[in-house]
Amino acid sequence: MQNIAPIALFVYNRPDHTRRTISYLQQNLLADESRLYVFCDAAKTDADKPKVEQVRQLANDVSGFKSVKVIVREHNLGLAESIISGVTQLVYEYGKVIVFEDDLLSSPYTLQYFNDALAKYANQEQVMHIGAYMYNLHDKTLPETFFYRAATSWGWATWARAWKNFEPDVDKLINQFDNLKIARFSIEGKMNFWKQIEQFKAGKNNSWAIRWYASIFLKNGLTLNPSQSLIQNIGHDGTGVHSNNEDMYHVQMARKQVTQFPDVLQENEQAYKAIKHFLANRKGTLLQRVRRFVKQQMGR
Repeated sequence: MQNIAPIALFVYNRPDHTRRTISYLQQNLLADESRLYVFCDAAKTDADKPKVEQVRQLANDVSGFKSVKVIVREHNLGLAESIISGVTQLVYEYGKVIVFEDDLLSSPYTLQYFNDALAKYANQEQVMHIGAYMYNLHDKTLPETFFYRAATSWGWATWARAWKNFEPDVDKLINQFDNLKIARFSIEGKMNFWKQIEQFKAGKNNSWAIRWYASIFLKNGLTLNPSQSLIQNIGHDGTGVHSNNEDMYHVQMARKQVTQFPDVLQENEQAYKAIKHFLANRKGTLLQRVRRFVKQQMGR
């Protein structure tokens, strides 16, 4: 395969998670043909400095890729600014990018999936985002891959032509929504996407991902997704900056290469219904919700 996409890996202060993420990436087909860029954010507090330094030392020892470049931030950017600036840098240089954070385990075929999809849809303006994570969907008759409206952020890829539409200004995004768009954006109220927009506006989160999804949605863009996840998120153990201790998003990773991609550029209605069903039922019964709440409180 020619013109392999670079990988941007964003790390901070979790050496064990980072080590596992890199180990799984090293086992990917195409790892030895891929350029890896490790973006190391600076410590936000003095207490973070020892683990930040451990992560940086770990990054400097990485091998198994075509090349490894470690970008060390002198000041703490935070995850959102770090990702936005790093993605912008690499898509400007290479025209495309694959994005990982420090808590994502990948299938051996994840990089192959990204690169195949990046090549297939390179000139399809409507396709704006490739996701590699997928919920544990009940419907097992879905095609290998499908188009959907929302953008997942646990392992993804995009092109410069799509990223140029990223709108960081939340007010500009909000002004383009009406009630119908809010309902469609929120998967008919089954996911709190609009609440995330409102919380960003109120300064309660600093999510780049919700603004990226909104940017895609407002352009009538499509995201490509696998029906069986190619990513496992190990960050839901209470260690993440933006994650709780929970297991509702745990999946069994696909262990085979993705070979089928849709030719028709439209959202897959069957997949949309399957995702909507998962989101509506993901928190389980009242008893299961109470148990999860107690577990989260005990883990703090």
